Amino acid sequence: MKKTLVLGATPDTSRYAYLAANKLVRYGHPIINVGIKKGEVAGVQIEKPEKIHTDVDTITLYVGPQNQKGLYDYILDTKPKRIIFNPGTENPELELMANQKGIETLYACTLVMLSTGHY
Repeated sequence: MKKTLVLGATPDTSRYAYLAANKLVRYGHPIINVGIKKGEVAGVQIEKPEKIHTDVDTITLYVGPQNQKGLYDYILDTKPKRIIFNPGTENPELELMANQKGIETLYACTLVMLSTGHY
């Protein structure tokens, strides 16, 4: 199973980050919820982007590119194996920085990847 950091986690049930966190857990992937909203998703508290988790396989992004710049260090210091840029989060600058550090990047949808067995 792939430990996944959901960046942009929210308790808002209408958001894709909420749906993805729940689906990840249903598929057996442990999650870390990180965001600015308080609450929990899929039984996991949402934490602020402060503590660096170094045992993360995947960061799945649900933060728009206009709000990612302040998270670059946090994302890169986490040293995930891959970053999934979900629709609306595409960012060539962050993609290049991640690739230079040997981090795989995908422009994909976590929900679709899980549903099709490509996660």
